[in-house]
Amino acid sequence: TWNHILLIDSNSPLMEQLNFFHDHTLLIITLITILVGYNMLSLLTNSFINRFLLHGQLIEIIWTILPAIILLFIAFPSLRLLYLLDETNKPSLTLKSIGHQWYWSYEYSDFKNIEFDSYMVPSAELNEGDFRLLDVDNRIVLPNHTQIRLIATATDVIHSWTVPSLGVKIDATPGRLNQTNFYMNRSGLFFGQC
Repeated sequence: TWNHILLIDSNSPLMEQLNFFHDHTLLIITLITILVGYNMLSLLTNSFINRFLLHGQLIEIIWTILPAIILLFIAFPSLRLLYLLDETNKPSLTLKSIGHQWYWSYEYSDFKNIEFDSYMVPSAELNEGDFRLLDVDNRIVLPNHTQIRLIATATDVIHSWTVPSLGVKIDATPGRLNQTNFYMNRSGLFFGQC
């Protein structure tokens, strides 16, 4: 259906900001496309000529400064959003995620001895309504309305821990700890990819 063209529903304030930035940039790109298309169409259809027009200092200044201003309208919200995504402020819970080939290991670092492995459910064992290549045997349980820090690493190759509805994507690299944070607005079942 048509609603599958849009971005998925957000579950965090950061993903809402990413959606707003997407819509903001898409509006600017649409206006630029309409303006350039109109100019190209008018160039193809008109028959006006000007023998005395040898240079256009004013139009050259306009078409140099106008794109720079448009880029500033895209760059400033983008930089603000990058700083918001990188900000980690007093997490209430820390989750450590270790990427292995074909599965993830999780540790709740704030508690003792809470760690488990999470494997993808094979296609032959899926129940009715389960999602192929998304459902796992041990799901992560996290509280909502809580600032959560995620620390990601890997044991073998580079992995990517992603939950699109939270606006979270972090690379798990062997020998390195990467950190991000997220905040969930509502409870539910949210799927991610690797």
